[in-house]
Amino acid sequence: MKITIIHGQSHKGSTYHITEQIKNKLSNSSTAVYEFFMPADMPNYCIGCFQCIMKGENFCPHQEDVQKIVKVLEASDIIIVDSPTYCMEMTGQLKAFFDHLAYMWLSHRPNKAMFKKVGITVSTAAGAGAKRVSKSISNQLFWLGIPKCYRLHFNVHASSWSEVSPKIKSKIEAQTDKITHKAMKKPAVGTKLRFMFAMMRLSQKANTWNKIDKNHWEENCWLGKERPWKS
Repeated sequence: MKITIIHGQSHKGSTYHITEQIKNKLSNSSTAVYEFFMPADMPNYCIGCFQCIMKGENFCPHQEDVQKIVKVLEASDIIIVDSPTYCMEMTGQLKAFFDHLAYMWLSHRPNKAMFKKVGITVSTAAGAGAKRVSKSISNQLFWLGIPKCYRLHFNVHASSWSEVSPKIKSKIEAQTDKITHKAMKKPAVGTKLRFMFAMMRLSQKANTWNKIDKNHWEENCWLGKERPWKS
């Protein structure tokens, strides 16, 4: 099994430690784990040049950093994305990473490999907002075609992992046990993803504004009967 972890921060606080729990519970001697920290592994922000969407992902001025991570995501079975809560949202550096993946959205050029992944999102907050952040990250993964995403969110009432109470840590331990057990199961493509894919398929059939997007759908035979989640 292969696991990719995208950390939305570079410091190792409560969010990081929860992700470590999940990683350790999923891993065995044969598991390959790849970890990326934002912004260290994605130092450049998306500049909105539209090159990836209109010309192709290799025209992105930051394509070397972006594609290094995309290749690992393609090869992974489970993708874990975490972020502490900053001002009721994910970190700016994590959002900047997701901005670089816009070309892979269902509305543009979905990556077939993503439809067989399991996603896990993790967020903590010293006060409130962790649930909102884990849902926001999950939404990003949905638009990349990931069919199943488990969300973990905790308002830890502490500014560091060492200050988190034993009671809350016990709850976290129990939740990570449940999530890791579920994440080992093969994901099924649900109604919502099938419906959204169908809507984007209709859009691409009428597409006269972006040749590279439409070509992608035609080459994969998705405008016909083929679907990316089928073998």
